[in-house]
This record gives sequence, C-alpha cells and structure tokens, in this order.
Amino acid sequence: MRVCGRSRRRISIAVLTCYKPGERSRLIYRPRLDGQVRSKGRKSLAWSDYRDLILAAHARLDGPIVLIWDNLNSHLAAGMREFIADQDWLTVYQLPAYAPDLNPVEGIWSLLRRGFLANVAFTDPDHLVRTVRRGLRKIQYRPHLIDGCLAETGLIIAPP
Repeated sequence: MRVCGRSRRRISIAVLTCYKPGERSRLIYRPRLDGQVRSKGRKSLAWSDYRDLILAAHARLDGPIVLIWDNLNSHLAAGMREFIADQDWLTVYQLPAYAPDLNPVEGIWSLLRRGFLANVAFTDPDHLVRTVRRGLRKIQYRPHLIDGCLAETGLIIAPP
C-alpha cells in the first residue's frame, strides 16, 4: 500500500464572530481551497477576500460593524486600509501584536480542532473542506458556543 505524506493543497478560511446586544450571536465564514485561485495567484486569502466577507456580513447583519481583528498581513494591506477609510459604517480596532487570548475566533478554531476535526484521517482535501464546513455549520447554529468564545476572552459587549 502506498501512502503519501504531503500535499500541496491547502484550505484557507475566514471567520467572523458577530455579537449584538439583545440578539443571538452569529458566525459568518468563507472557506476556500487553493485550487479555487489562479495557479500563479496568491494561495491564501487576499485582502479583497476579507473585504468581500465584511461586505457580506454588513448586508446580512444590516447595521454598522465594529471589527476587531489581528495583525494578519492581509488585514493591514493598503487596499484594505483604503476600503476601511471609505466605509462610514465600519470601525476597525487592531489587536496587539500577539494576543490570541483576546480573539474570539481563536475559540472557534479550538472548538473545531477538539471536536469536529479530532481523530479524523482525511482522505483528500475535499473531505477536509466538508468536515470543516459541517463543523462550522454546527457551531453556527449554537449561539451559546459563539457566546462562550467571547466570554473566554474576557471582553464584554456593553449596550450603547
């Protein structure tokens, strides 16, 4: 039996945890395989992918957005900074240089790794994508899990 130990295929996932006082928490995500981009293009998500996710979240949530995120290079790109400056409904706060304990999305990854992705031998990248999507969908419909990710950070949402 021949076993290959490496694969050049990868999956990139952008996730937003969304909180609003008096409403249920939400999870919005976009997974993408590297095969979904041009062969010579960027393999990870570009700033434009994050822009599109923010626009989708704005349309879905129908209100202003306060975005708190880490210092990923795509988040700091010039195009992203211009996009943020042009939106009056978007306010962005950058987390300190290395502060995963303040990022609720890290809790989502932890839930996925400990639960849906634990002890699974993936047969191919599509199997991984299906499993990640299934796990995110299950978390998406359990707002108490998303609330727990925020509680773990120690951050609170104060009504205006």
